Amino acid sequence: MIENEQKLSSSDQQKQKIRERYKGVDPDELDVIPALPQQRLDDENRTQRVAVYARVSTDDPRQTSSYELQKNHYQDVVSRHPNWLLIDIYADEGISGTSLQHRDSFIRMIEDCKAGKIDLIITKSVSRFARNVLDCIGHVRQLAAMHPPIGVFFETENIYTLNSNSEMSLSFISTLAQEESHTKSEIMNSSIEMRFKRGIFLTPALLGYDQDENGNLVVNEEEAKTVRLIFFMYLYGYSTQEIADQLTTLKRRTKKGNTTWSSGSVLGVLQNERHCGDVLARKTWTPSYLDHKSKKNKQDRNQYRKKDHHEPIVTRDDFIAVQKLIGNAKYGNKGILPELTVISNGILRGFVLINLRWAGFKAADYRNASDSIYDNIDTDAIQTVSVKSGDFDLRDFEIARGQFFDTSNKISIRLSSSALFFSTECVRKFSTNYVELLIHPREKILAIRPSKKESKNAIQWSKPRDGQNIPRQAAGSAFLPNLYDLLGWNPNLRYRITGIKKQQDCDTVLLFDLKENEILISNRSISADDDETPVTSFSEDVTPLNGKSQIVAYPSEWGDSFGNNYYANTTAVPTIEDGQDWNSQTQGIVYPTEESALSVTSHEEIKEEIRSIKESMKEASDE
Repeated sequence: MIENEQKLSSSDQQKQKIRERYKGVDPDELDVIPALPQQRLDDENRTQRVAVYARVSTDDPRQTSSYELQKNHYQDVVSRHPNWLLIDIYADEGISGTSLQHRDSFIRMIEDCKAGKIDLIITKSVSRFARNVLDCIGHVRQLAAMHPPIGVFFETENIYTLNSNSEMSLSFISTLAQEESHTKSEIMNSSIEMRFKRGIFLTPALLGYDQDENGNLVVNEEEAKTVRLIFFMYLYGYSTQEIADQLTTLKRRTKKGNTTWSSGSVLGVLQNERHCGDVLARKTWTPSYLDHKSKKNKQDRNQYRKKDHHEPIVTRDDFIAVQKLIGNAKYGNKGILPELTVISNGILRGFVLINLRWAGFKAADYRNASDSIYDNIDTDAIQTVSVKSGDFDLRDFEIARGQFFDTSNKISIRLSSSALFFSTECVRKFSTNYVELLIHPREKILAIRPSKKESKNAIQWSKPRDGQNIPRQAAGSAFLPNLYDLLGWNPNLRYRITGIKKQQDCDTVLLFDLKENEILISNRSISADDDETPVTSFSEDVTPLNGKSQIVAYPSEWGDSFGNNYYANTTAVPTIEDGQDWNSQTQGIVYPTEESALSVTSHEEIKEEIRSIKESMKEASDE
C-alpha cells in the first residue's frame, strides 16, 4: 500500500515538472531571426529563368497545329512577365507521356535544371508533363529538392509545385491522367481485336509490295526480285550474312532505300509470312501501356491468320521450308530439308537413318517411322529360340558383359547430350572417314554403316593423320536429346556403349545395344557419405576404374549376373534368313512427315533462278 502511494506521488511530480517547462519563457527574452519568404510564382521582384515544356502524343501532321499553338502561347505568356527570361522551349512531338522513353527534350530539360540553368518550368497540363504517376511525382520532388528549388506550373490545373499544399492535388490529377491513358490503351486494343476478328489487317510497307488506294498489297516486280533471290539463296545453303553481302554488292535497296544489308535485315525478309501471301496478325503484344515495350506473342493474346490474303512472291511450301531451316540453323544444317528414311529390308530392316544436324524430328517420329514397315507389332511378344539338332544347348549360359573387362581397345561410343566420340578401334573397322548412323527405336540398337561424303546424313567420324584414321568428335545437339528421350537417359550424364562388328563378305555394319550402357561420372561430381562436399580424390587403397578422372557406373541389376542369357543376347542382334543378302547399304523409303510433304523448289531450279535473277540485277545496275 505504501509502495503504491509512493509511485503515485512520483508520477504527479513528473507531470508537474512537464507543465512548468511548457509554460515557456517571456517572448521579450527571445531574438527571432525571420525566414526568407517562400518563392512565389507571381514574385515581380525576382528574375526567373523560365523553361517551357510542350508535347503532342502523335506525329500526325494534323497535330502540328496543336504543337505550334502551345509554343506560341507560352512565348506570349513569358513576354507578359518582364522579370521572366525564356531559356528554351523543350518540345517532344509524336511521343507518349506514359514513359520517358524517347522523350529526348524532356530529359534534356531535366539535365539543364540540374546544371542550374532553369528556375521555373511552365507546361499546359499534368498530362502534357507526364501520364505516369511515378514519373510525374518523382520529377516534381526531384526538382523541388534542388538548391535553389525549381517549381513547375501546370496552367490548366493552376498548380504550382512549390506551394506546400500542391502535392495532394497533383497526385490526384496525375492518377487521373494515367488512368486516362490506360482507358485509351484498352479502347485501342479492343478496336484492333474487332478489326482482326473481321479479317481487317494492318499491312505496313513491305519489301516486294506497294499499296494501292485501298491499302491492299500489290506486288512490286523490281523489289520482288530481291525477295525471291533471298529465299532461293537461303534454300540453296547460303547463310543470312552471305546473302546480305551479295545484296550489298549488287546495290539492291531495302524498303527504306538503304543499299547496305545486314544479316538481321535478310532474316526479317525470310521470316515475314506476307511474302507467301498470308497475313498473321498480332505477332507481338504490349504487356504494359506505361513502358510500351512489346514482346513476342507466345499465345498470350489471340492471333489471326488469313491465308491467300494477297498475291504471293514465294510459294507457301518454300516459305515453310525456310522457317524450318532457320529454326535448325544453329545445328549447322544448310540448304537441305531432311527426310525421315526407314530401311524396309535387309539386316537393317526397321532402322531409321539419323541426321545429327536436324532437330525437327522428335523421338515419336523415329518410333513411328520404324513401326511403319511392320505389319503387326506386339511389344509383349516373347521371342523363342529353337536349338537345332547337334547344337549345344546354352540356355543356362550367360555371355559375360564386355563392359566388365578392359574397354580401352573395344568398339565403343561415348555420348553426351550434345556430342558423340568414337573409339579408335571403332573407326578402324571402316576405311572411310564418313559414316551414317541408324537407330531401331523399339529394339534400342544403334547401327553404323560406311557412307560417302555426299550423303545427306553423312557425318565425319574420323580424319586422316600420319597414314591412319583417328577419331573425330561429332556434334549432335540436334538429334541426341531425342536419343536420350527414347532411352530415358539423364541429359546431365555421359554414357558409353560398346558394340560388335557384323560382316557378310564386303557388307559390314557396327551394332550397339543401347540397353547395355555404362554411365561415365566425373570424380568431382560424387558426394561424400557424411556431407554434400564433392570428393576430389580417393584414398590410396581405392582406385576407380578407368583412371581417377571419372567413375564408370553400371545398372544395379548387373550385380546379380555376369551378363545376359545366351539366347536373349542373340535375339537382340538383327538377323536375316540364311542365303539372303544383307543389303546394309539400301537407302530405304521415306516416312511421310511435314517436311517430306512439302513441295519445295528443287535445287536445280533454285540454282537456275539464282543465276537468272542475279544476271537481271546486274543488267539493271549497269544501265
